[in-house]
Formats: sequence, structure tokens, C-alpha cells
Amino acid sequence: MPDGVTRDGKSYKLVMFDLDDTLAPSKTPMSDEMVGLFTDLLATSMVCIISGGQYGQFQSQVLDRLGDFPDKANLHLMPTNGTRYIRWSGTEWETVYAEDLSTGQKDEALRVVEEGARSLGLWETETWGPILEDRGSQITFSALGQSAPVDAKAAWDPDGRKKEALRAYAAERLPELEVRSGGSTSVDITAKGIDKAFGARRLTEILDLGIADILFYGDRLDEGGNDRPVADLGIDSVQVHGWEDTFGKLGAVVRRSVADGLGD
Repeated sequence: MPDGVTRDGKSYKLVMFDLDDTLAPSKTPMSDEMVGLFTDLLATSMVCIISGGQYGQFQSQVLDRLGDFPDKANLHLMPTNGTRYIRWSGTEWETVYAEDLSTGQKDEALRVVEEGARSLGLWETETWGPILEDRGSQITFSALGQSAPVDAKAAWDPDGRKKEALRAYAAERLPELEVRSGGSTSVDITAKGIDKAFGARRLTEILDLGIADILFYGDRLDEGGNDRPVADLGIDSVQVHGWEDTFGKLGAVVRRSVADGLGD
């Protein structure tokens, strides 16, 4: 097991990240700079990425950019808000668990969220890809489609009111499911009680870690944000505003850990 990193004089065994707007712009591959820093981090610490995106996004945004990197065993992937956990087996990326929704739950979630979007005037006719997506363990509504450009998504709902209105509509009608705000234009629906805190707790159990062993970076730590459950769990959390901010703050941690001799 790698030694980990230090921040503000405190040691951590695992560094956890949100993906979109934390490690990379939404649905966009990591930059060359972030790839280099991330590779350095993997040589010193266990790392986890937990995001509302499906595994395919983890592949295109992270794994494909990292290439054949040497420290695969240190990387833990938790797509769809921790409803799935994937790690390196030694020969391939294997699924450890998947909290899939039933067919009935998925059908009802799809019906309600589309009904809500149409009744609230949020169903767009010009989109980049499908608005609704069945991710097995999560139903996701993306107002402008799965492949919408970052600038279009940022302009669609700058204050979050549209997304919150749809979240509230669906939550009221799906009391047996968990309905949460996702990315800048998305709403995510999972089994009840499942959010990023669920994923973080499961990971601590599997890796035999404590809450104090984890450092988290996320862009939505605000009240109601999809990263907030991680902080509410008691995990030390760093608010970031885009991948460049993460790069700056994480870079200081990685450099300090190397200077302190961790990961040697």
C-alpha cells in the first residue's frame, strides 16, 4: 500500500475526486497537465474517482488519457455516484459491486423525470445526444443531451433553479428512490439512500480505511450539491472551481508529499 499524501500537516492514505469540473471540464478528457500530475499522485497514494457519470466517461476522460500507466492498482473507480465500484484485478478492470435498479424502478424514474421536464418547460428540442439515459444503477436526465458543449451547459441554468425545480418534482413523485442534482444540467436518480457518501463508506469498508484517511476534492460542496454528502460524512474536503483550481491545489499537495519523502 502506498504511503499517501500530506496536506496542512495531516496525512491521508487515499485522495478522492469528483470528475466533471474537478479533474476535467464536463464530459471532456483530462488535460496533459492534469494527466502528468495525476500520474505523479498515483505513484504516492491510493486514488478514487467518484462521479455521476457512467463507466464509459471514466474510460474516455481518464483511463484513455492515462494510457498504460504503472500504478493501476492504486486507482479505484466509482461511476454513477458510487453505485458501482471498479478496480484493477491485475489483468483487467473488474466490477466489484453494482447496485442496479430494477426494471420497474427505471421505467418509473424515466417516466416521471420526462413528465416533469415537459410540464416545467425544461424539455429541450435541440440537444446534443439523448436527454434520458439508463445507466443501470442510475437514471440520468441531461437537459441538453449527454454530449452538450460546456459553454451551452453553463448558460442553460446558471443559478441552478431549473435543475432544482425538476429535482423537487421528481423527488416528490419517486419517494422510494433517491433524486439528486448532478452536473450543471443533470438530475440523477438512484436507489434510496445511495449517494457519494454511500460510495465513500463502501470504499472505506473494502479498503479497511477510516474517514480520516481520505481527502476529497469536488466542485459541488455547496448545500444540495452532489459532492456535499462526502463532506457531510466527515471527510476532509477541498472546494474547487474547475480543473485548473484542482491542478493548483493538488499540485501543492503532491509536491509537499514528495518533499516529505512520502511515496518513496
